[in-house]
Amino acid sequence: MTGQPMSDTYAQGGILPDQEIAGLFAAGAIAVPIERDGDQIQPASLDLRLGPKAYRVRASFLPGQGQSVVDKLDRFSLHEFSLADGAVLETGCVYVVPLLESFRLPADIRATANPKSSTGRLDIFTRVLADGAQEFDKLPAGYDGPLYLEISPRTFPILVRQGSRLSQIRFRGGEPLLNEAELAALHGEQVLTTAAEANISGGGIALSIDLVGNQDGLVGYRGKRHTGVVDVDRRGAYALTDFWEPVLRSKAGELVLDPDEFYILVSKEAVHVPPAFAAEMTPFDPLVGEFRVHYAGFFDPGFGHSAAGGSGSRAVLEVRSHDVPFILEDGQIVGRLVYERMQALPEKLYGSDLKSNYQAQGLKLSKHFV
Repeated sequence: MTGQPMSDTYAQGGILPDQEIAGLFAAGAIAVPIERDGDQIQPASLDLRLGPKAYRVRASFLPGQGQSVVDKLDRFSLHEFSLADGAVLETGCVYVVPLLESFRLPADIRATANPKSSTGRLDIFTRVLADGAQEFDKLPAGYDGPLYLEISPRTFPILVRQGSRLSQIRFRGGEPLLNEAELAALHGEQVLTTAAEANISGGGIALSIDLVGNQDGLVGYRGKRHTGVVDVDRRGAYALTDFWEPVLRSKAGELVLDPDEFYILVSKEAVHVPPAFAAEMTPFDPLVGEFRVHYAGFFDPGFGHSAAGGSGSRAVLEVRSHDVPFILEDGQIVGRLVYERMQALPEKLYGSDLKSNYQAQGLKLSKHFV
């Protein structure tokens, strides 16, 4: 399969759905040393699993053209340790973990990675590394080699082990991204957000921040410092109040983002992703302010859509200010959703088919907290 184009349908452009990702496994384009998890394949992405060892490194790095990650680890690694029985990754440190999955992609299929939703909501900064890479989180068409994950917990120390899933990857053929006119036409047919008047430009549809909140005035959460450890594989195991402090509505309808603090906020609009499409939040737009929104930007087919048991799901936003305090006001645009075509309809949709954690969500922390 390596180096050979796939069927002519791929030339039309699209994100590979779950059944086609399974086909990559069957054809040997994705190799694993142990059996894959039963729920590892999502409607439009594949969860990536940590391998049995990890490296603490001096600093983040890119291998660069013609160089391997292993060569750079020989230079920059401080020490190696096992993940077989679990290990704690400390805040403020950078780690590199070889992943269980390795790729031999077809010549016309490329891939892009992103943190999983729960990873972003824990403020864990992750990026996929590949041999010869000059960019994070991107694999060129035909990539043949191992994968690694850079991990840097920002707010909470975390416990991980072999098989923990912090990142996900999408596979693309052709040019599936909708342009501005196509996006406007799709919104006219499907109503992609509940905004009274959709702001569509640059190929993306705007999302704004909700600083009105619920009936109790809750608009978000701010991560506490010096907390206990979060086991990334345990659901509903931690008291919210031990790790988060509430952010309440202000009289002025604004919020001052403190530098180096981490916030969970929510969009004012609900989002709909039709089954034949997938969406992604642009992680940072310099036109809207000096802050980063949404580490984990993938929205699967069916997110918030009636076809998957949804009635609109708001986008939870992971927010950090850069260097200086920044004032957010209610209704301010904080990012844009771009939409892409699926190569085919997935067999399962995000939501009712998968008992997904964040379908029909409002303001919601990660699955680890109660």
